[in-house]
Amino acid sequence: MIATLVHVLLLLFLPPLLLGVINKTKAFFAGRVGAPLLQPYYDIAKLLGKGMVISSSTTWVFRSGPVVSAVAAVAAGLMLPLGNGSAAVSFTGDFLLFAYLFALSRFFTTSAALDTGSPFEGMGSAREVTFAVLTEPALFFAFLALARLSGSLSLSGMLSIGVTPMYAAGNAAPLVLLIIGLFIVLLAENSRLPVDDPATHLELTMIHEAMVLDHSGPLLGLIEYGSSVKLFVLESVLLNLVFPFRALAQPAHSILWVAGLVAVSALIGSIESVMARLRMPRVPALLIAAMLLCGSAFIILVR
Repeated sequence: MIATLVHVLLLLFLPPLLLGVINKTKAFFAGRVGAPLLQPYYDIAKLLGKGMVISSSTTWVFRSGPVVSAVAAVAAGLMLPLGNGSAAVSFTGDFLLFAYLFALSRFFTTSAALDTGSPFEGMGSAREVTFAVLTEPALFFAFLALARLSGSLSLSGMLSIGVTPMYAAGNAAPLVLLIIGLFIVLLAENSRLPVDDPATHLELTMIHEAMVLDHSGPLLGLIEYGSSVKLFVLESVLLNLVFPFRALAQPAHSILWVAGLVAVSALIGSIESVMARLRMPRVPALLIAAMLLCGSAFIILVR
């Protein structure tokens, strides 16, 4: 019971900190002090306390998009084991629900953008679903490979590093391919460089940001919070593959888990500081590379 409570508290309250780490890392590379580490918390709280400006041409779909997106991200996080802890919700085949919760979030986000009738938001929605066609197969290939490695069809079993033979010598190559492929998926799904620039204000180059131009107040706050939870969840998947947390005792595991999330966020901030955004026609090539990496890992394991 205590472990489940800790899981839920971490899932609900830690995600905005990761955005703060990314922003602080980018400020460090730029030679600036940057915003406070806890600034994302202040921003979300400020947005939740503001009023909303909603076009009279929109319907309930516009309002439901941010709500469904945030709830779906939290629900997906409940299915993940955080380090050596157990997942709050676990059952056979839960990885399918995990993947399609993100698909449900994307559907409602793009539908909310299209509901405004804005050409820029329609453009961003088209790009979002086009790139999703490439990231979702990569994610499913990764889950199939993990199922083959672990012998389990549950995320708790797939990510139980330290108690399964994942780190055997013969599994090193597919595991490395999975880590690289999932890291690319992480960047794409969270609209980070080099796929998308979360700080851009040029509509013609936007992807995710173009879809939320008309949201304000609490709805925009929910979008920002849901994005941070999604970052937390996908970083957690990657972190379980990189380090055998389940081989550690509880105190060491908890400290290293948070440190690992901070390290991955700092890595994302470093990449955004040294790389430019890819030209739009080149983004599919990067996502296809992620799909091929995860697909190759699966093929190696079933050969």
